[in-house]
Amino acid sequence: MAKKDGLLGLIIGAAVGLLIQPMISTLAETIVSFGLAIDVKTRVLAFVFFTILAPIALFVAAFIGRWIKVVYQFAKFAAVGTLNSFIDFGVVNLLIAIFGVATGIAFSIFKAISFLFATTNSFFWNKFWTFDSKGGDATKQAIQFYIIAGIGLLVNVGVATLVNGARGEAVAVNLWANFAVLCGIFASFIWNFLGYKFIVFKKQEPVEDQPIASS
Repeated sequence: MAKKDGLLGLIIGAAVGLLIQPMISTLAETIVSFGLAIDVKTRVLAFVFFTILAPIALFVAAFIGRWIKVVYQFAKFAAVGTLNSFIDFGVVNLLIAIFGVATGIAFSIFKAISFLFATTNSFFWNKFWTFDSKGGDATKQAIQFYIIAGIGLLVNVGVATLVNGARGEAVAVNLWANFAVLCGIFASFIWNFLGYKFIVFKKQEPVEDQPIASS
C-alpha cells in the first residue's frame, strides 16, 4: 500500500471519529441504557478507534488486492463510502439536535440535505483517489456523477423514509431514525459503486495509432 493511501486512510478515519460525535450526543439516552457512559473517555476512544481502523482495513485490502485487484479499489470506495455515511449521519443528527425533530417531512428534508453534503464529498474523493480519474471531461463526469447520485438519492431517501415510517412504539425515535439512515445508505451503496466505476469514471482505453496505408 502506498504511503499516500495510508495517510488518506488515516485522514478518513479521523474525520469519521469526529463525525460520530453528534451521533453519540443524539443517541446518548440509548447508549446509557446499555450501561455505557457518555463522557470524554468514550468520545476519545471512538475517535481513536476509527482513526486506526481505516488504515488497517486498507492495508488488509491492499494485501488481498495483490491477487484480486478490484478488492483494493472497492476497499477505497468503502472507505470513502464510510466517510460519506458519517457525513450523512453527522448532518442528520446535527439537524435533529438543532431543531428537535426526528420524524415526518422534517426528517426527509434533513436526509436530503445530509445526502447532498455526502455526495459532494464523494465526487472529489472518488474521482481523484478511488478511481484515479485525473483526466477526462470534468464537466461531463460531474453531470454523470450527479445523475447516478440522483438515482441513488431517490433510493437512499426513499428507503430511509419508508423504514423510518415503520417504527414500532417500543423503539426510541432517535435510534430508529439512525437505523433508517443506515438502511438508506446500504440500499444505494452497490448502485453507486457500479455506476461510478463503469459510467462516470470509466477508464478510457488508449487509442492506438492507425497505420497509414501506402499507395
